[in-house]
Amino acid sequence: KQWYQRRVAITAGSDGDIFDVDINIAKQSGTISTMLDDLGMDEEDDDPVPLANVSAMILKKVITWCKHHKDDPPKPEDEENMEKRTDDIDSWDQDFLKVDQGTLFELILAANYLDIKGLLDVTCKTVANMIKGKKAEEIRKTFNIKNDFTPEEEEQIRKENEWCEDP
Repeated sequence: KQWYQRRVAITAGSDGDIFDVDINIAKQSGTISTMLDDLGMDEEDDDPVPLANVSAMILKKVITWCKHHKDDPPKPEDEENMEKRTDDIDSWDQDFLKVDQGTLFELILAANYLDIKGLLDVTCKTVANMIKGKKAEEIRKTFNIKNDFTPEEEEQIRKENEWCEDP
């Protein structure tokens, strides 16, 4: 039985910050796990795992999320038959994701790049909840999206999609 914690060094983006992380926390990322395996890195290896696409600020938040969720059971692989819900975000995650939009979207990008399914799910559900029940104009306002449709184009799209509108 191991009496010490295996650690791995991770360097973030262009910041050059190095994070010393428990290897089991780091391996929640499919990307890092694959890098460690493919590069033959182990606990004796001092070279940090480079993550050019993730800033230090975001990596710090990702590590915090991974530490909190380290004992979560693995998500089922067969998602084809799973109901897509957005009302099942636990309170810790809700509080954790009370961040500005820029940070939320950077977390989505990081979760996707790092292949951390649980974090990607909960961040995307958070955005879905921001959109749910809103009209197009409200969504544009929420996400600062410029409307580049002419009134005629907008009316045409509305007609083509009225089947999915609420009565």
